[in-house]
Amino acid sequence: MIEGTAVLTARDRVVRVRTLLLLRWLAILGQLTAILFVGVFLDFDMPLAACLGLVALSAWSNVFLRVKFADNRRMTEGWTAGVMAFDIAQLAFQLGLTGGLTNPFALLLIAPVMVSATTLSASRTFTLGALVLLSATMLVVAHEPLPWYSGEHYSPPFLFIGGIWLSLVCSLIFMGSYAFRVSEENRQLADALGATEIILQREQNLHALDGLAAAAAHELGTPLATILLVAKEMERELDPESPLAEDVALLRSQTERCRQILGQLKNLGEDSDSPLVRLNVRTLIEEVAEPHRGVGVEIDVVLQGDMGDQPVVARNPAIHYGLGNLIENAVDFAETLVRITATWSEERLTIVISDDGPGFADDVLDRIGDPYVSRRGEDQRGGGMGLGIFIAKTLLERTGATVTFEARGGATVTVTWLRRTLRAMLPERH
Repeated sequence: MIEGTAVLTARDRVVRVRTLLLLRWLAILGQLTAILFVGVFLDFDMPLAACLGLVALSAWSNVFLRVKFADNRRMTEGWTAGVMAFDIAQLAFQLGLTGGLTNPFALLLIAPVMVSATTLSASRTFTLGALVLLSATMLVVAHEPLPWYSGEHYSPPFLFIGGIWLSLVCSLIFMGSYAFRVSEENRQLADALGATEIILQREQNLHALDGLAAAAAHELGTPLATILLVAKEMERELDPESPLAEDVALLRSQTERCRQILGQLKNLGEDSDSPLVRLNVRTLIEEVAEPHRGVGVEIDVVLQGDMGDQPVVARNPAIHYGLGNLIENAVDFAETLVRITATWSEERLTIVISDDGPGFADDVLDRIGDPYVSRRGEDQRGGGMGLGIFIAKTLLERTGATVTFEARGGATVTVTWLRRTLRAMLPERH
């Protein structure tokens, strides 16, 4: 039920140029400070000119990016990955000139991967991680001595360097995976909330049409009254035998009909007892279930409660869309039957939607309602249970409902409201 909704998805990840350039300037400043501190202040032996040349290369690359991309633009994923690959290579060369993995700053090799994990796709992050792993492995065997006091040489044992390599790899895998997973969940949640807001806005726009209709009726009332008055005057003045008499009578009758229709539009939404404003549970369920009938699955509606005390609910787009989406998913996965059972008491109203399909898989039952949870058993006929279920649950909970999911010989969704909550949503009677 969300076809056509424009949502920024994980495939559209981009990075703001200003943010990326700021991070790179901070890295450049950090490298420059470390090099000058070690080479000038501590006066350690090191290839100072080559190290400063690599820093200058990074600085000029930042200037190039600033000229190529506007400050407020968003850099594409390909460009961002390329820039991060350049940063990894630049830092690897820098470390190669200053001790390889024995350099305390070797841990910074994983920084671009962390940035990638929070902004780019899994494939790009994996590629950058592989580049870091390759660079770290090469630095184990190919590097200049660690800068040290003049005439002295610091050379830790190979086993120690291997331990640093292993810790770097473990940190890369753990921190990269964790950052990517957390960021992915946040992106999916943002996408789902965006889709929810768009759908709510559409429903609210439709709901606002009654106010537009009332305004139009008010504006058209005066000219129609004038037309009706002129038509009556013409009808009185014309000879009943005149060939125009019948036409004038028709004009008057149709004008009166227009006034009646506009009168109904003008009162649209003002009649608190109108089915356009409030409806009982049976009508609510039939309205949301009707679009899903006739697709080869029987929809059985069962009402359990005192029919004289049948709950009345306000016509609410969130309730209609939420229940409709749950019914649609039940129909998608059902074999032959979807049963909708409405039960009420003095305190609460409960609507249970169950089907005879494969039910919920154990590994997703406790995560249903999260965005993009997309499997129900092994059956894929319905296209999964992902964003639609999240939106339905979110909308219904906004109306005060409690939504629970169970696997009882199929899938069962229970939606419960306190009746005082439903009564509070009803418009006052005029």
